[in-house]
Amino acid sequence: MKNNAGQMISLDNITTAEESTTPPSIFHFNRYKSATISASLQEGHTIGDGVEEMNRIAQKVLDESFTTSLTGTARDFAESSSNTSFAFLLALGLIYLILAAQFESFRDPFIIMITVPLALAGALLSLWIFGQTLNIFSQIGMIMLIGLVTKNGILIVEFSNQTRKKGIEKNEAVLYAAGQRLRPILMTSMAMALGALPIALSLGAAATSRIPLGIVIVGGIIFSLILTLYILPCIYSDLSSRKKRKEFEEMLEEENKESGQHKLEEARMQH
Repeated sequence: MKNNAGQMISLDNITTAEESTTPPSIFHFNRYKSATISASLQEGHTIGDGVEEMNRIAQKVLDESFTTSLTGTARDFAESSSNTSFAFLLALGLIYLILAAQFESFRDPFIIMITVPLALAGALLSLWIFGQTLNIFSQIGMIMLIGLVTKNGILIVEFSNQTRKKGIEKNEAVLYAAGQRLRPILMTSMAMALGALPIALSLGAAATSRIPLGIVIVGGIIFSLILTLYILPCIYSDLSSRKKRKEFEEMLEEENKESGQHKLEEARMQH
């Protein structure tokens, strides 16, 4: 190599050589150099447990210059979890709006939706008792519970409203409704629970993965059935409006006016 004066210069005067090793291939993910870390699950743990542990290790070991991302089955699990959460909230909103349109009230649907957290509590308790995990199948079962358990509240609230329109007080009406609707509530709830029992017992080929689905449905329905008959009348007594009583009084006034006019017309005809 020559300088500006045309003299030869040895490269070792301006350069340094270092020996190093590089991998035969460099992997990239989203245009960044990446390294893939994979592990097998220990017996008794789920993919969700593995993802949480990997995130905990990443926060502890990696600095801000590193980013992590899921792939494979872990990414599918994370995406499905977010999708089921959105579907759960969407189902709650749609059912509430439909009930609000049916009852022409925003208070009665709220009373009916009290059955949903009762069913979810029973579902989680059942999963814990039988040693099952919260996975995609159990989450689907919880979404199904929204529609399955609200019918108990609909039967009690609707019958209570009809009874109150006949002039019966609120507390007496809801107690009467709970007693009169007990048989249909028991029949429909036990039919649904027994229908999902084969899934919970893992009867049939390749049915083991669907055990959490059956446990959630059976446990949620039975738990909600027991508590709904006691808790829902109390909630109805506290939150229900007095509109039905006013409607009954207005109806009586209209009937009295109509009967008075009818008697007056009959008296005129006799004269």
